[in-house]
Amino acid sequence: MQTLNPILILGLGNELLCDDAIGIHLVSEFEKLFPSPAIHFKTSCTGGLEIVEIITGYNQVIIIDAIKTQNGVPGRVYHFTLSDFKNTSHVSSFHDISFLTALKFADYVDIKIPENIHILAVEIVEDMLFSDQFSASICKEYDQIKTSIKAYLDQLIPENYFEDRKNTASLTATK
Repeated sequence: MQTLNPILILGLGNELLCDDAIGIHLVSEFEKLFPSPAIHFKTSCTGGLEIVEIITGYNQVIIIDAIKTQNGVPGRVYHFTLSDFKNTSHVSSFHDISFLTALKFADYVDIKIPENIHILAVEIVEDMLFSDQFSASICKEYDQIKTSIKAYLDQLIPENYFEDRKNTASLTATK
């Protein structure tokens, strides 16, 4: 087998803030479904510069995170790239610099950031309630969310990165 540049799938969120944990839960599940030494799975509840440290050294990163928009439909999955945020300066945690500012800083100090960064954002309902359970809306949509994220991963990760496609076929069969 040829040596492949590893791809990072990074789940972000806080496991104590209800739906905000969606990225962490999904990445934990996908790690079992996509066994491959060329795909690395990590989770984090950090932001800004700490994310830059996590993603440094990868050519491709897929971030799975929660998003809460004004009239969003719970469970809807959005796909963004960095070019979608060129005019946005405040996509961040309140306790850290924004991810985009951190990327600009990394570039300024000559830290090599990934060439391809994809963000899969799941529309959530509740991210201010302390709970280790998802809201009823996200629980109801969870299987569809997982199917949607898997479809994006299938598009974004080349076929030769998978050791055994049987594992991913089982998820497709449950649609």
